[in-house]
Amino acid sequence: MTTRAPQGRTRPGAADQQVGRPGVVWALPAALFFGLFALLPMVLVLVLSFTQWSGLGSPEFVGTENWSRLLDDPVMLKSIGLSLLLTALGVVTQTPVAMLLGVWAAGHQWNRAVLSAIFFVPLLLSAAAVSVLWRAVLDPNFGVPAQMEWLFGDGNLFGNQSTAIAVLVFVSLWQFTPLHALIYQGAAKAVPPMLYEAAEIDGAGRVRSFFAITLPQLRNTMITSMILMIVGGLTTFDTVLILTNGGPGTDTTITAFYMYQKAFRGFDFGLASAIAVVLVVAATAISLVTVRLSGYDKMRSELEGV
Repeated sequence: MTTRAPQGRTRPGAADQQVGRPGVVWALPAALFFGLFALLPMVLVLVLSFTQWSGLGSPEFVGTENWSRLLDDPVMLKSIGLSLLLTALGVVTQTPVAMLLGVWAAGHQWNRAVLSAIFFVPLLLSAAAVSVLWRAVLDPNFGVPAQMEWLFGDGNLFGNQSTAIAVLVFVSLWQFTPLHALIYQGAAKAVPPMLYEAAEIDGAGRVRSFFAITLPQLRNTMITSMILMIVGGLTTFDTVLILTNGGPGTDTTITAFYMYQKAFRGFDFGLASAIAVVLVVAATAISLVTVRLSGYDKMRSELEGV
């Protein structure tokens, strides 16, 4: 004779059996999309890097010739250094500004909504539109530098490497800071208010609360934002194309722009594909190292940083 379990109760372990991760079928559409538009093109580019192809006819297999040319190419080595430099400067400049702006936008100031809308305007513009805008503003003949020679000297900010790099960093800061500020704003709003109430009872001010509560709570968000900055910095192209065109000379020729030159100006798609593979490997490696060193992969609770 069998006995029924009382209604309203579940057998031990029943909840564990019913609640779990979604099945593979749920991930199938995303997996197919990722495989078709990400993995497959990367595999094709890797195969193409071992060929010589001008864009017409059939690719000709040349083995590791393209890779040997990259190792002996001083412009390629210089472009890698410039890409890493611009990426590092982007992270260093955008992170503190975006964090402070995002935390402020998460508050309850009466003018917060209006000012946030103004601050986030660059986020609505494309990189090409932003680059054209600042190219006109900083034009050495008709732009602001030409009217303020006492500050900009001859006014040609694109005439030497240091000022050209400074312009690229500033334009990226102006354009992409709103995106990361929006990420920080969402994370700051998710911080439990009871933490700030407890800190206020203990006599902590705003500055102390920021460093003791807000900053640790934004640790995961900071790593996510930095990875986006790293990937975006290494793959920046249109900003360099429109603002400096890789000049003066090759002083701002970053790796992504050099890949464009080889592919669509030199019609050497095999070598350009090898450069693309280098970019993918570099971005992936730096992102993984960042995650590993930051301990992001070991974080289990959003309150762990407290």
